[in-house]
Amino acid sequence: MAGETVSAGPVPETGGAAGDRDLRVSDAEREHVGMLLQRAVGLGMLSLGEFTERMDTALAAKTRGELNAVLIDLPGARLVGQPDPAARPTPSYAQAPGPAPSSSAVIRSRISSVTRKGPWQVPPTLHLNNYCSSVSLDFTQAVMATQVVEVRMDDYCSSLTLILPGAATVDVDGLELIGSSVNNKVRTGPPIGPLHVVVHGRLRFGSVTAKQPLAVQWRRLVSGF
Repeated sequence: MAGETVSAGPVPETGGAAGDRDLRVSDAEREHVGMLLQRAVGLGMLSLGEFTERMDTALAAKTRGELNAVLIDLPGARLVGQPDPAARPTPSYAQAPGPAPSSSAVIRSRISSVTRKGPWQVPPTLHLNNYCSSVSLDFTQAVMATQVVEVRMDDYCSSLTLILPGAATVDVDGLELIGSSVNNKVRTGPPIGPLHVVVHGRLRFGSVTAKQPLAVQWRRLVSGF
């Protein structure tokens, strides 16, 4: 967490530190603070209860002063309006530069339920960033641009359900689980069928379930598959 900052851009030249605390915050700043809090949980600095309380405060924060309050006792999280301890200029962004995923390739929710089903367009790479949410991805009628679909998770206290057609395969071995579970009811292995889903990333206090539609499961049971 060293060197992290919630600043989304350069600090205005007028107003000083006191004025900065009264500036309105954006959703991007709230989400960045949420990432810092998640890292603090992973490092053992915060309990799950403390994380939930601080996350609620961050999501409701309207000014930088209110947002900074949830980070003030976490080492390495530099607050907006404070000078850099290294006393040298640093970039205003916290993440390495690179192409941002298109909005259609991102599912980001907070305390919500998200479902993709029917003939929805599936991008080659799907980014998940969810907090206390339930996400269901039904691929049985989906329109795929590629045979292999990559699902990158960065979720907290959330569940992911994958509903895959009969000939599909899935790979969930690349997931980093923290207090979480995976229930895979679909064949694994190389991408030999029309669809192969690769799920990796990090999941904290959540679950992933990969299964097939009930009709497919029933036909396999009857046929003795």
